[in-house]
Amino acid sequence: MNMQSDFPAAPPPGCPAHGSGKRVPLYGTEFAADPGAYYTYMRSYGPTAPVELSPGVEATLVTDYSAALQLLQNPDTFRKDSRRWREYNEGKVSRDNPVVPLLEYRPNCMFTDGAEHMRLRQAVTDSLARVDTHRLSRHVERVAEYLMDQFISRGSADLLNDYAKLLPLFVFNELFGCPAEIGDRVIFGISGIFDGINAEKANEVLGQSVAELVALKRKQPGDDVTSWLMEHHAQLNDGEMVHQLVLLLGAGAEPQRNLIANALLLLLSDERYAGAGLLVEDALDDVLWNSPPMANYAPHYPVTDVDFAGTRLRAGDLVLVSIAAANSDPALSASRQQLSKRAHLAWSAGPHACPAKDTGQLIGVVAIEKLLNKLPDIELAVPESSLTWRPGPFNRGLNALPARFTPIRTEKQPVTQQQIPTGDHRAHAQNKQEKGGLWSSFLSWWRA
Repeated sequence: MNMQSDFPAAPPPGCPAHGSGKRVPLYGTEFAADPGAYYTYMRSYGPTAPVELSPGVEATLVTDYSAALQLLQNPDTFRKDSRRWREYNEGKVSRDNPVVPLLEYRPNCMFTDGAEHMRLRQAVTDSLARVDTHRLSRHVERVAEYLMDQFISRGSADLLNDYAKLLPLFVFNELFGCPAEIGDRVIFGISGIFDGINAEKANEVLGQSVAELVALKRKQPGDDVTSWLMEHHAQLNDGEMVHQLVLLLGAGAEPQRNLIANALLLLLSDERYAGAGLLVEDALDDVLWNSPPMANYAPHYPVTDVDFAGTRLRAGDLVLVSIAAANSDPALSASRQQLSKRAHLAWSAGPHACPAKDTGQLIGVVAIEKLLNKLPDIELAVPESSLTWRPGPFNRGLNALPARFTPIRTEKQPVTQQQIPTGDHRAHAQNKQEKGGLWSSFLSWWRA
């Protein structure tokens, strides 16, 4: 979600503007460059702070760990169905606002409550539970090998756009049973939505391609998540199938790429990981605590007017959880080392906690270990201080992660650079996907 702005940065603690009543903007390059300073400032308001997600979109952000848990674990008071969003219903937020696609209602297990949520979520969790971890690990390794073969002979790579961004998309295509012609368009759609490249067209392509996948699996079920969802006793109809799949594909792709890239940055820049004492799993836990891939999300809406954590909320107010701020709550500082690895909120909590956290953790571990084992002398190609982060209120993701290493010759020839929509080539992705895109290229490479 890329949003640039000329609006002033949030005032730091002690600034004369402190307490001016202005909402804190969670967009623009200033917030992306140093969100920690913003969270520190927002704590001056108490457990919650008034924020602006994009111009004209107001929300309350929970920054306190205990208050965040209270909200996430209280579905009687706070609901997920965004049709309750009062300011959107009143026309104060336009549908074309860039944050709306990640907030507006969809009939999936993220935006439903009660019995309907339980029905949809059970179908998702039961289907994901059928994923064989050994099969998944092997596929992640194959995808990692393919992606590395595109750049290992160069001796340099952008580990975000050449690797971390693409790997989850390829892995999910396999998990969900996408054939080449549908998988190419799924990748184009998801990439376009999150990168802001012809996002409206990308959203249309994603919806159409997933609908085609559903129609295909109705006729030809396979050993994949899509088919398992169809077989589930929840008896999802075609519309429900499409919405669950779009949620799983989209919600998996963006956080997963940020998790992999943020962990690689940590491993390549933090001296604690230079020795043999700490493992990839430790780096992932470090990221989930201190640089969570989705920094501010978990939208909720009070059912009635309510006093919450010292703030009066009106029914239908948009309330988000700052996972990043809650995880770094100073109240936890004395006991963070003793906290369980799963005590962080990066996977959320309560009835809407992420149903795919074990899958996401496994993909991240295998992807990173495969890269580091293949390229043992890999290092950052630029100073860490020169790296930039994508603006936006929700995610914590790099723009790029340049690295260098000793070149390695490969027997399999890489696909032509035009087929990899990274850097200057991403603008050509729509045309390329019509002629045989990334997923087709991977399948051809693997069969060669």
